[in-house]
Amino acid sequence: MPHPRLLDRSKTAMAVIDVQEAFRSSIPDFAEIADNISIAVRGCQILSIPVLVTEQYPKGLGRTAEEIRLALPDDREPIEKTAFSSCGAGTFVEELRKLGAKQIVLCGIETHVCVNQTAHELLSEGFEVHLLTDCVASRFEYDKAAGLAKMKSSGVVPSSIEMMLFELMRDAKHEKFKEIQQLIR
Repeated sequence: MPHPRLLDRSKTAMAVIDVQEAFRSSIPDFAEIADNISIAVRGCQILSIPVLVTEQYPKGLGRTAEEIRLALPDDREPIEKTAFSSCGAGTFVEELRKLGAKQIVLCGIETHVCVNQTAHELLSEGFEVHLLTDCVASRFEYDKAAGLAKMKSSGVVPSSIEMMLFELMRDAKHEKFKEIQQLIR
């Protein structure tokens, strides 16, 4: 029996938090983070893991970064919000529950604000939260470090793109292994 903190495909959903165009000029590693998230999203698509996307006040901050939008299925509309926590958007938690998700893989911007608050509220809602540490960013490194530390001390499970994908597959004999392997090379 696998350890309960390993991701289980039947219980997992991914949430991409507020990776929007307005952050492109203010987040130093925005392009790298957006590329990483697009790889994670494509990996989830390959493995049939549902992906939710939120946008913080898109009228002011723009839409989700193009790199990520291109990786999403055409029918996936972002959930608009003004609350910093995605749980403040009425349909976010409802969607996760409809999907039967119990383990939520989080990524996005900014680590110490919207990602942090979403992680904590998801924990309080009874979800297990896994954070893709190679898919989060803040304008300042000290804010990112503080956000990561606070989430980890609260029970968020640190992860990465490769860790997530290999946990979801569990075996090199998985039917999608070669496709995933090509994606992360």
